[in-house]
Amino acid sequence: MKSTPAAALNSLLERAKKRDVSYDRIFSSMCTPPHPVAVRAHMKFIEANLGDYTLFPGTKSLEDAVIFMLGSFLHCQSVLGYLTTGGTESNIQAIHAFRNIAKTKNPNIVVPDSAHFSFDKISDILKVEVRRTALDRYFRADVGAMEKMIDDNTVALVGIAGTTEFGQIDPIEEIAELALEHGIPMHVDAAFGGFVIPFLEKKYRFDFEVKGVSSITIDPHKMGMSTIPSGCLLFRDKKYLDALKIQIPYLVTKEQYSLSGTRSGASAAATYAVLRHLGWSGMKKVVDGCMEMTELLVDRISGVGVYPVIPPVMNVVVLDIANPERVVEELAKKGWKVSVPRRPNSIRLIIMPHVKKSGIMLFLKDFLGVLQSTGVE
Repeated sequence: MKSTPAAALNSLLERAKKRDVSYDRIFSSMCTPPHPVAVRAHMKFIEANLGDYTLFPGTKSLEDAVIFMLGSFLHCQSVLGYLTTGGTESNIQAIHAFRNIAKTKNPNIVVPDSAHFSFDKISDILKVEVRRTALDRYFRADVGAMEKMIDDNTVALVGIAGTTEFGQIDPIEEIAELALEHGIPMHVDAAFGGFVIPFLEKKYRFDFEVKGVSSITIDPHKMGMSTIPSGCLLFRDKKYLDALKIQIPYLVTKEQYSLSGTRSGASAAATYAVLRHLGWSGMKKVVDGCMEMTELLVDRISGVGVYPVIPPVMNVVVLDIANPERVVEELAKKGWKVSVPRRPNSIRLIIMPHVKKSGIMLFLKDFLGVLQSTGVE
C-alpha cells in the first residue's frame, strides 16, 4: 500500500462520510449525535487507555467520578463498576460475574422475550442457557412465567427498563422480589431507559432503590448524549466486580475487570464532561424535549388513522400498520430510516434528541404520501 497525501486522504474520507445517513433522517436508532462538550472532551483524551489506567490517573479519576455520579443518580452511592463499550458488553459482563460466582455446571438465566439480542451472544460466549419467557399484553415481562422457569441452576434473573423494541418497562420490583425469594441476583438492562425513566412524569422504581437489584446497564452514548462507545456497568456489591478480576503480568496496571483490554479514556472524559455540563436538570430538558416530540408525532399520526400498538411509555413509538416492509422500503426511497420490530404489522420509531419539530413535520408529509401511494391506510 502506497502512502496517500493528506489532502487526497481527506477527500476519500469526505466521500465516505457523505454516504452515511444524516441523523436528522434517522428514526430507527437509539444513538444520537453527541453533545459538543462531549466531543471536545473526547478529543482532548483521545490517546488515554483505561486498560492500563495506572498510566493515566487523571483519566481514571474521571471514570471514577462518572461511576459515582451514575451510582448516586441510580440510588446507590457505594456502587462499583466501570465504563464499557455499551449495553452488549455490560450485559455480557454482568452475567459473566453471576455465572462465575454460582459455579454451577449448567447455568441458566431467565429473561423476558423482549430482552436485547446481546443475550443471544451471552448464550454463545458464556455457555449459559438463556430462557426467554412470555410477555404480557403490554409487552412487559410476565413474572409468573419467569418464576416457572427458575430452577437450581438459575444464576440470575433479568428485567428490562426500556425495551429496545417497545420502550416498555418491566415490573422490576416484582422480578426483584422473585430474585430475593430464590436467593439469586437480578440484572436490570437500562441501557436506553436509564437516562429516560427518572425524568418521566410517571414515576417508576427500576434501579438500586429496589432491594434485589444487583446490577444495572446504562448507556451514556444513547440518551446520555456522550460519544460512542460509552456504556456503563454498575454493581451493588463488590463481590460481583471481583468475580471479573483478571491478573495482568506485564503492564504497569496489574488487574482488569473489563471484557476489552484496551479501553477508551476519551469516552470516559466525554461522559464526565456532558454529565457535569448538563447536570440532571439539563438531562431532564433533553428527555422533556423528546417526549414532547413523541406526543406531537403520535397526535398527528393518529389524526390520519394510524395508532400506536401501545401508548408510548417513553420516546419509542410502535405503530400498528399493514405491510410494514413495503412502507419502510418506500420511506427509505425518500431518505427516511425506520425499522420493523418482531411484532407483525408494525413499524418502530425512536424519537431521539436529534429529532426536531421540523423533521417530524417533513417525515409526516412523506409518511402520509407513502400510505396513500401504497394503499396501506
